[in-house]
Amino acid sequence: MGVAKIIKKTGFLLTGIFFGFTLSRSGASDYNFIYYMFTGENLKLALLMSTAIVVGAIGMIILKALGNKDIRGVEIAINRKPLDKNTVIGGILFGVGWAASGACPGTVLVQIGEGKVLGLFAFLGMLFGTYLYALIASSETQY
Repeated sequence: MGVAKIIKKTGFLLTGIFFGFTLSRSGASDYNFIYYMFTGENLKLALLMSTAIVVGAIGMIILKALGNKDIRGVEIAINRKPLDKNTVIGGILFGVGWAASGACPGTVLVQIGEGKVLGLFAFLGMLFGTYLYALIASSETQY
């Protein structure tokens, strides 16, 4: 592996560690914090997520204004996903799983890193759900 690849992978690792640390410090990996958001008792997490959505939207607007190119000038393909029944079903399952487990794909890794055993079960549930999706999706494309 070349030096450039090692530097790139190190950058990804450091970004992931920073993101996980930020999720942990913000309380986004705390089951009770997530529960209080879903019950409406404390909307700080919802505001945190809303801020992230706004920042992401601004970033997408800037990216589009720059012609959807990265810093080297290479075109970035941004494809819209169709809204169909599978998207709706997947969104419902994601929301129910998130509310029940107190974890989404990002926070479950933080929970595991914090030593929360329930995070491990949520992670296993996500792996099983991904496997189940792959089985269903492959069976739909065969017919």
